[in-house]
Amino acid sequence: MTMPALPLAHLASVIRSKNAGPLCVTIDLFFRDTQAYERAVQSEALKAPSIAFHYGLHASQIRRFELPRIMAIKLSMPRAVCAGDPGDGDLYGAQQHAPLLRLML
Repeated sequence: MTMPALPLAHLASVIRSKNAGPLCVTIDLFFRDTQAYERAVQSEALKAPSIAFHYGLHASQIRRFELPRIMAIKLSMPRAVCAGDPGDGDLYGAQQHAPLLRLML
């Protein structure tokens, strides 16, 4: 039996992004329980090709870390613009998680 899709925001207790140096951003997804974590780990929506699509990158540019002991997934990727350079609209990388908020898992 297939489970109905649920928004990532419903399954995760924390969704945040931040700089991982001036050239990279990292997105942290912490899940409410083991069931939500396992659902996220298996979801195609959180695999590198899907994440790359949402950020205009190649799948090879996405690094994904599964952290089962803390029920979290970490995604790291290059920033489009170096932090603080002209044209950088998010100096701290704190709003870079926004494209994932509507993902359905």
